[in-house]
Order: sequence, then structure tokens, then C-alpha cells
Amino acid sequence: MKSYHQKFVSDHPYESSPMAEIAGFPVRPGIYDLNGATPLQNGVNFTIHTCGGTSCELLLFHRAQEEPFAVLPFPEAYKIGDVYSMIVYGLNIDEFEYAYRVDGPYCPEKGLLFDKNKILLDPYAKAVAGQRTWGIRWDHTYHARVVKDRFDWGDMPQSKKELCDLIIYELHVRDFTHHPSSGVQHRGTFSGLMEKIPYLKELGINAVELMPIFEFDETMNSRTVDGKQLLECWGYNTVGFFAPNSSYAAANEHNQEGTELKTLIKALHDNGIEVILDVVFNHTAEGNEKGNTFSFKGFDNNIYYMLTPDGNYYNFSGCGNTLNCNHPVVQQLILECLRYWTINYRVDGFRFDLASILGRNEDGSPMNNPPLLRTLADDSILSNVKLIAEAWDAGGLYQVGSFPASGRWAEWNGRYRDSLRSYLKGDSWNAWDAAWSISGSGDLYGGYYDNTHSNYAGYNSCVNFLTCHDGFTLYDLYAYNDKHNEANGWNNTDGANDNRSWNCGAEGETDDPEVLSLRRRMIRNACAVLMCSRGTPMFLAGDEFGNTKFGNNNSYCQDNITSWLDWRMLEKNKDLFEFFKFMIAFRKKHPVIHKQLPASVCGMDSIHTHNLNAEETDIPRDARTFCVSFAGYDKEKGKDDLIYVAVNTFWEDVTITLPNLHGRGAWHLSVNTYGDGNGQYCYPEGQEVRIDRSFVMRPRSVAVFTGRDY
Repeated sequence: MKSYHQKFVSDHPYESSPMAEIAGFPVRPGIYDLNGATPLQNGVNFTIHTCGGTSCELLLFHRAQEEPFAVLPFPEAYKIGDVYSMIVYGLNIDEFEYAYRVDGPYCPEKGLLFDKNKILLDPYAKAVAGQRTWGIRWDHTYHARVVKDRFDWGDMPQSKKELCDLIIYELHVRDFTHHPSSGVQHRGTFSGLMEKIPYLKELGINAVELMPIFEFDETMNSRTVDGKQLLECWGYNTVGFFAPNSSYAAANEHNQEGTELKTLIKALHDNGIEVILDVVFNHTAEGNEKGNTFSFKGFDNNIYYMLTPDGNYYNFSGCGNTLNCNHPVVQQLILECLRYWTINYRVDGFRFDLASILGRNEDGSPMNNPPLLRTLADDSILSNVKLIAEAWDAGGLYQVGSFPASGRWAEWNGRYRDSLRSYLKGDSWNAWDAAWSISGSGDLYGGYYDNTHSNYAGYNSCVNFLTCHDGFTLYDLYAYNDKHNEANGWNNTDGANDNRSWNCGAEGETDDPEVLSLRRRMIRNACAVLMCSRGTPMFLAGDEFGNTKFGNNNSYCQDNITSWLDWRMLEKNKDLFEFFKFMIAFRKKHPVIHKQLPASVCGMDSIHTHNLNAEETDIPRDARTFCVSFAGYDKEKGKDDLIYVAVNTFWEDVTITLPNLHGRGAWHLSVNTYGDGNGQYCYPEGQEVRIDRSFVMRPRSVAVFTGRDY
């Protein structure tokens, strides 16, 4: 059965018969509001726009050929406003690739870079040719392919999970399964990831956040350091916003690009796992004044990019150029792109890299109410997808807790990362910030109900994390005091210096059993706190089994064992995996941790912070130990849901006193990261250890208690 959109274009009256002939092809004016190249029943609709260009040509190529076999100039009669559109009949989409040439004024100091000899990639291309083989530099011009969507989604409904109900697992498609130890048939691909779905289900996560999967150029700035080829493998240098990365597909998908990715997404959905894409709308792979012109620069350089008065590029991205996101033309491209991925790939959410750039005006200044952010927040197609901002940029704009349109947008909580990293390693002066963060960062996000968008603007605005692709892995956070990025070739000058890490007594690899034991405890501490914090938890793939990058905190260029997950560590550190699995399940069983419930019957406050004695709710600013309680009435279970989290960063034993539960209520120990001496750190439901109100916290440990009847 055709989708409504497919039926609309195939039945459109413009395709009924040609009106003219150009370069031997029958043609007629096209569908002007249908951007990109769209297959019809007996032709292809090509639509492109340029504001400053004076003429445009459509180029048709045989596959992998540099010279076009046909050049079709757009007649002036086929232009309305700034839009050129033409239906070309008699084309077999399996037999050609296409691109454009645009003529116009060349005046770099005014930002005009038109060149009638430049071959340009369609900004709306659904597939990019020439990127199929990973790591092979494409020295030719980019061409696009026409894609026919034959994928059947069936009657799969859109996911209705709230953001606060998610446990997000950030991963890089290639790194996740490319190591030989992954055991998959199609290593480093969408299919390889699909082979790991049983593992993801066992772990218990219910959302994956995929690092960039739009077509990108991993060979950009490639170089050799110490005999190793370095590639920009993370994907934060977009070539085409509408095209999936063809090198992530296990099989050739000519003219059906995206099928393998759609199959993966459907399989994840069928297993209860949402898909969030990391999207990069802050810059492109065209770079600065020394960069290439392969698409946007050639169509309208002064529209797509923020330019200084002398025609150079503002660099708020740190990557050479900055997209001019609040120009109406760029707004339209971003909106259509997100709609496309939502409709055609059934994506559940988007994480926006360096999202503060999306709120900058054309001159680079921050805007109070950026039109792009408001447009995305209120768009009807995007109304149920998650919008998550990395609420800062490389130009110094830091908006954690104040990102515009935050009633709809969520944020990566950078303050949670910083305060908890500091506190957990023993920086006691961060106690207040750490307590605020665990209890939901109410000082940043409030916790009020937002009637406009029907969600809790506080708790649904906060994505908590301690690790992500950018920085140390969780193991390295407790194995290195300093970054070790020498292999990147920049004399260890790249990557963040503010890591708030601690090596537990030895830098890097060690055989010291006491150091190794402490490191594992610190990892358990971090996991327990993250999973018991109000907000949405996110962690980096491999953290659950102690994956290391050997101290490299900026592995963007390391397409090797530095970045590839070593699945042998899963067996070696099986106890860490089991702990993560338990904590994820524990969070799911206790909704009071991640959402506001009706008032508890026992009378405990919904959220509270405590000193060593639960009756003392004011904690010292430099407390080495504090506790956080969550309480509410779980209607589904018909009883109170009571959780008490105790965090001891002191290197000595500390005695805490829990709240008094009147009547038949008692506290039970569910988690003790120090362990019982026999390797037990978790107590499943029904096997918890009942305790008196007094409990001795062991050094550098976290304990989690549940309150219930005897």
C-alpha cells in the first residue's frame, strides 16, 4: 500500500504529459514545493532553490562517472521565485546519479561564491554517492541518488514513552560492533547493531542514542600518526542531512538507501527500544575559507552560513563554519529534515549537537526567542518526538538551565555531570550541587507542570549523564588523573582538561588489587547514583562492562581498538554488567525515582535531602556524606513507593540514621556498592536485608534502601 505522500506525488497532474524537450529528455515544470529529487510513476521531479544564483543546470551521470552524460539547463519559465523545478521523463532511477551547477556573482568579501563550473550536491539529497566504502577518500565531486521508499512499517504506532521513563544508551554504530570480539556477522553496521538487540534487552535500556548517522566524510582531515591512519570517525561533519551514512549499511542499497537503517529501527521498536538521533545542524563538512565547496556554499553561501562583515566564517562550532540557523531558508531545511526522519524513519527523538548555535541570530548574537527553536517546539509532526539540546556551543554560550523554549526542549545536564563527577571522587565542597542534581536539579529546571506542552517542565527537561562520547569512559574516569591523547597527533593539547577524574591511586593499567577493587566500587557508585537520580539517565555504551579508551578523552579520530568496544571485557567484568542490569531494573520498578507521584500515605515529602540523620534536612555545604529520599503513592501497586539513597564519599565508615516509618513500615537494604564481602552488591525484590534505622556506610560507597511493610 502506498503512503499518502507517495500517492500524492504519483497522482499529481504535472506528471501527466511532457511539455518540452531538453537535452533529448521530455520535461515539464515540476512540483515547486517538493524539495529534492522525487520519483514519480514515469519520471523524476527535481526541485532546487537559490536566492543569489542567476541560472541552474541539472547534471545526470552514469554511476561512478565524473563527466555527466546529460546537462539540462532549467528554463526561466521553470522558475518561480527562487525555486527551480522540473519533471524529467523516461529516467530509470537505478541507472543515474545527479548533481547541479549554479551560476551567479563571485564576490567572496560579500559572501558570494557562485561558480558555474562547480558541481553541487543537492542539499535535500536522500542518498549520497561515493561514500560507500569506509575510510576511502572520495576525491571526486559528490553526486546524489534518487531513492524509492518501499519499506513497510505495518501498523506500528508511534512510541508514547515519556522522556523521564527512558534509560538512554549512547553508542557509535561502527565502534559498537567493529571489534572482532563483538561476535556479529556484519561488524560496524546497522545490521551488526541489530544483531546486538538481545544484549540491549538483557541490559534493560529502552532507548539508544545513535551518534551521527547522516552522511558524513570520515576522511576529512585524515592523516597518519605513528603509522596509524586517523579518520574523523565520530561523524560530526555532515555532508547530507537527509541521507543515511551508506558505509554503515552491510549491503549495497543503490536507490533504496536507508532500508537497513529502517529495518534496524523497526526491530528496536518491536523490542521496546526508542531511537534518538544525534544531529549536527551547527556546521557542515564544507569548512571555512580553505574548505571545499560541494553544496551549500555553491547554492547560497551568504544564506546558509553566518558570515563576518568581510565575508569570512563565524566559527561558533569550532569546526570552521556555522550554519545560519535562523534564516528562513535554513529554518525550512532543518524543519523538513527533522520531519523527514520522523515520518520516513520513525525516529523517536533528536539530540542537537552544540544546540546553542540554533539560537544565534545571523550576526552571531544570542536571541531571546529564536524562531527556529520555537518552530521545532510547536511543529505538529514533531509534537511527540523528544527534542534534546546540548545547551552550549564552542563560542562560549552556555545555556544549561536556560535554553530557550525549554518548556518543550530537554537539555543534557552538564552541571549534573560536573558536580557529581567532582563529588563522587571526594570533592566534598560540591555537596550542595550534587544533592540538587540527584534530586532533579530543581534549582535549574524547577519541577512545575507546563500546561502548554503537558509535561513536567522540570523533570522532563533534564538528561543526566556522567559520561558520553566526548570525554572519559566511566572506567577511565577512575583510572586516569589526566587525559592521554598523544595518539591524536596534537601533542596532547586536544580534548578537555577539566575531567574531574581520579585514578584511585595508580595512573592507567595496574595489577594492584586494592586499586582495581576501588575502581570497580567507584563505577558502581556512579551507576547507582545515576540510576537513582530524578531526571532521565544516559550512559555511554561499554560503561556497563568497564570499557576503556586507555585515557584518550577525545577519540574522534581513532578508528581502532581505542574506540572499538572490546566485548571480551563483558566476560571479564561480568559483575559490573550484572550491577548495571540490576540498577536499570530497579529504576523501572520504582517510578518515584523518575516522576512525581501522588503524596505518600506515610507522609514523607516527595523529595528531600538529608544529613547523616534523616531528621536533619539541612546538609553542610562541604558534607562528605548526604542522603536523598523520594516518596510517593504508586497507584498501580496500591502502596507507597519509598526510596532512600545514601552517598558516602568519605574514606572512613560513617553511620547514618534513616527516617522513622510509623506503624508496620521498615527500611530494607537493596543496594550496597561496598558489598557484603562475598561479592553481593544487590538484593532483588523479596531478598532485601531489613535493617534498623541505623546503618553503617562503608568508605566511598553508596547504599539504596526501600521502605515497605515488614
